[in-house]
Amino acid sequence: MLSPRRAVIAMAPYSPPSSGRKGKLRLDFNENTVGSSPKVVEAIQRALSADGLTVYPEYFDTKPALAKFFGVTEDEFILANGTDEAIQVLVNTYVDDGQEVLTMHPSYAMYKFYAEVAGAKVRELSYRESDLSFPLETFLDAIRPETRAILIANPNNPTGTGITLEQVVAIVERASHAAVLIDEAYFEFCGVTALPLIERYPNLFVSRTFSKVFGMAAMRIGCLFSQAENVKYMHKAQSPYSVNQLAAIAARAAVEDPDYIANYVREALAARDDIYRGFERLGVPYYPSQANFVLFRLGERSIEIRDKLRERGVLVRDRSYEIAGCVRVTAGTRAQAARFLEELERLL
Repeated sequence: MLSPRRAVIAMAPYSPPSSGRKGKLRLDFNENTVGSSPKVVEAIQRALSADGLTVYPEYFDTKPALAKFFGVTEDEFILANGTDEAIQVLVNTYVDDGQEVLTMHPSYAMYKFYAEVAGAKVRELSYRESDLSFPLETFLDAIRPETRAILIANPNNPTGTGITLEQVVAIVERASHAAVLIDEAYFEFCGVTALPLIERYPNLFVSRTFSKVFGMAAMRIGCLFSQAENVKYMHKAQSPYSVNQLAAIAARAAVEDPDYIANYVREALAARDDIYRGFERLGVPYYPSQANFVLFRLGERSIEIRDKLRERGVLVRDRSYEIAGCVRVTAGTRAQAARFLEELERLL
């Protein structure tokens, strides 16, 4: 039997619970819960043709639109097949087999996944147990000369906690020898971004996704930003056609409807506040969040209640395998939050 690389043998498999979700209230994956902008669907429908599907994708219309929207130049970012590929490209560009990658735990599983696939040595630091806040001084002390890459989500998933721009600067300056990725998948819900800092720091990388607030998780598209010299190298490490044409068209249409995004963010933040109030009324402990989800504690009943909510058509994500007794719920709309709280109260 053909043997794979040692790094792959040593990895734990990642199997997201993503089947059987159709027709249920999807409060488990932090997706947009009402759908993308109508302009996205219209743009795809206009572009979809049998002849168009025969042609390799071109990005000459999409890149200028996204550059304008994000406030960067076209040579300061790559399009990626979701944030997942952005992480993979960064690791493949800057991390050799056996080199060190520093990240946090619990956090987005793909940081460790792609680092391990590359054969890197992964070191994980823990969020503070009391409030799941970021341990800045401990993290700064953990940065070593051999640290080759640092991967941080801001805000973090699943904790919902974030770091300030001052903390980002402290990390980037301490790790001037390493590639530092700030993954801003939930930026729209907190408003804190390191993107303007890429001009000042050549070791800084920032990623954004269209899978969350833009409601385009099925399209698989995101962006990875850095200085132009870094982007040239990352292009060399990336497949030239990893983003399909329909995804590129959809992304361009999405950024041309900022009002839709602003309205959805307002609704999600209002739903998050409703969830807070519901938890306080029910006596359920929770962690304040800077994203569109809330991590809360159900103790020994976490998996039981998750399963019973699913039976009632409401999906939430168990996180007790990382933080004992914890479950995560997405803040979608106020009506969706009300239904979740109603079903939860019946079970409690």
